[in-house]
Amino acid sequence: MNATNSHGQPIGAALPHWTPPAKPPQQPLAGRTCELQPLSLNHVRPLYEADLLDPTGKHWTYKTVGPFESEQDFAVWVAKVAAWDDMLFYAVISHQLQRAVGLAAYLRVTPVHGCIEIGALYFSPLMQRTTTSTESLYLMMRHVFDDLGYRRCEWKCDRLNEPSRQAALRLGFRFEGTFQDAVVYKGRSRDTDWFAITAAEWPAIRAKLESWLEPANFDEQGLQRRSLGEF
Repeated sequence: MNATNSHGQPIGAALPHWTPPAKPPQQPLAGRTCELQPLSLNHVRPLYEADLLDPTGKHWTYKTVGPFESEQDFAVWVAKVAAWDDMLFYAVISHQLQRAVGLAAYLRVTPVHGCIEIGALYFSPLMQRTTTSTESLYLMMRHVFDDLGYRRCEWKCDRLNEPSRQAALRLGFRFEGTFQDAVVYKGRSRDTDWFAITAAEWPAIRAKLESWLEPANFDEQGLQRRSLGEF
């Protein structure tokens, strides 16, 4: 039941002890299959070489940038985004391959409201359909809620990007709606689908993700015994 103010109007729940969380610090996030390292020029070559394994460039279709014509072009972009203050980009390092295999970022970091977005995902062919792809996002979500104390974690994507939509739902994000004609990129219009997890929803989602990530859930070849959906 909503509270009311002195005018008899309904208002949101009071947050008497609310303190805005800190911005994510420039530090690695370590997991069993991977580590997320703040993006730097040291990651350019392995990431660009991993990208060349997809000569079609189709995985950049729904990104606001890319594919990049050269390693130098990619390095220029990396230098730019790594310096941004309101975002934090990571390189995903595979423990098995001992190299960078993907990108992920915290976007729209808004401590005053306790809100943060996970996005700018690029998972190279070396990372797709691996445990690392799920664990890397779990590490970011856990850091948001358990370490930093944010109230809300968001996921946004092109409404036509079905793989991203399904990934959000698989990870426990709840669909909140579509913002029509929200973005112009690469000379075309984008309707943006919004998804979110709140701090109140996170404990149940975390338990399911951690159960799926347990080593016992994978056989000797690293194949899952039970899907995340089963949890």
